Amino acid sequence: MAESAPSSAPCAIVILLAGGQGSRAGFAMPKQLAMLGSKPVLRWSLDAFAAHPAIRGGVLVANDDVMAALGTLPDGWISANPGTERQQSVANALAALADREDETPLLVHDAARPGVIAELIDRLLAALDIAEAAIPTLPVPDTLVEQGGSVAGDVVDRGALARVQTPQAFHLGTLRRAHAQAIDATATDDAQLVRRLGVAVATVPGDARLHKLTYAEDMAVLNGLLGIETMTRTAVGMGYDVHRLVADKPLWICGIEIAYSHGLEGHSDADVGLHALTDAILGALADGDIGDHFPPSDPQWRGAASHRFLRFTAERVAERGGRIDHVDLTIIAEAPKIGPHRGAMRARIAEILAIPLERVSVKATTTERLGFTGRREGIAAQAVATLQLPEN
Repeated sequence: MAESAPSSAPCAIVILLAGGQGSRAGFAMPKQLAMLGSKPVLRWSLDAFAAHPAIRGGVLVANDDVMAALGTLPDGWISANPGTERQQSVANALAALADREDETPLLVHDAARPGVIAELIDRLLAALDIAEAAIPTLPVPDTLVEQGGSVAGDVVDRGALARVQTPQAFHLGTLRRAHAQAIDATATDDAQLVRRLGVAVATVPGDARLHKLTYAEDMAVLNGLLGIETMTRTAVGMGYDVHRLVADKPLWICGIEIAYSHGLEGHSDADVGLHALTDAILGALADGDIGDHFPPSDPQWRGAASHRFLRFTAERVAERGGRIDHVDLTIIAEAPKIGPHRGAMRARIAEILAIPLERVSVKATTTERLGFTGRREGIAAQAVATLQLPEN
């Protein structure tokens, strides 16, 4: 627990940005609400700032749904509505701080970087004693090249470059002036706007734990960087699906269109393989079935591509901090022959689920001309999914 701040410590405030949708992460919910260890991503930053002895509250920029899911804010914190762009969100927060003095130290932070540590906050606030603005940076460890299509271009000198992180520190008045003069300008962070005023921006050493959550796989990176020891359990789910074969309709199986005289009948594209896999993963999550999430009575799913359903389940797994260890699918059909398409099917499933190819098995069998599949009236599929999920 942090000790009480000495009387001479600056009373800093924070703007915490949590208004984005995080579409690149592919989650079904805003990424700032995805579980990281035992709490949502957003709560990591909020708790870190609330615990620091030099921080005296702040503004959380988030929409109503995020606020409702988050619950009570710490003492001294208020909320503001997000804008359509990051710059507008910061401007809305500055408007909520209209009664604060220009000399107030201010930190602006993106909630998608949950690894805030007290030592970094200390470095930034100390830098404001001699500068109007300060940012944390890290060296660039990788070789950099210019990119021109699919061919690597010239090497870029990485020695003159640095990676910029948040939180970024400013005197409140400096950031106010920067935003006031940036009505027609855009920037990806606030330090860029401040530099346009001619203000020198100091740099302090950043921290690798401030890795940004952009894609679903970043959750695993953050777990490692933040030292989150997650106890996991193995969960197994089974799925089964059947669709009738009808003439003059495209045949989709496992996200691959197969040339055949008949296709499968259904409300969506009737991809029997992806439907079985979707139910298998939902079963392992104990999260209902495909009809609960994508009811056939809903016209928006008429003719829908079934990869959307399977991708949804992968997002559900990631949101719970889990991973897909393996999926095994058996297609039951007298015709067409599945063997020539197995490789493409495996690759497509691996792509949809964002897992390695070796974790995907696709097999096929017949019923020796018995039953509806033997009479070529329909195709069936059964699937098993094995997940690793964190213990609650």
